[in-house]
Amino acid sequence: MRAVVQRVTRAQVRVAGQVVGAIGPGLMILVCAMAGDPPDRPAALAAKIAKLRIFRDAADRMNLSIRDTGGAALVVSQFTLAADLRGNRPGFSTAAPPDEGRERYQAFARALADQGIPVQTGIFGADMAVELVNDGPVTIWIDL
Repeated sequence: MRAVVQRVTRAQVRVAGQVVGAIGPGLMILVCAMAGDPPDRPAALAAKIAKLRIFRDAADRMNLSIRDTGGAALVVSQFTLAADLRGNRPGFSTAAPPDEGRERYQAFARALADQGIPVQTGIFGADMAVELVNDGPVTIWIDL
């Protein structure tokens, strides 16, 4: 699986003009299931992100995880993270097929919630508009 994790002060996702998920301080997570990802990969990625120490402590150092801060996560499916850029038009053949991608995306969101993190989501496969305020900015790319 592949994810882009952004520390945010707030984030929301809209589908057809309606807010379907919104959070205050926490993490905006764009996630892509890759072809061949084993069934245990979503839980492993969720555990890694839950422990990722990218929030400021009292000394203003990145030393706290989202669990430490009580923040929330907005999880949005993003198959374009699998882009192959050998030419000028990206290809997405390394992304998991849609049914498998949906299952891994949903499993990731559940596994993150199982880590004690409040989770909001987008809608898999929908045309979504994402708004966020990146805090820092802090943006981390994770391939697992």
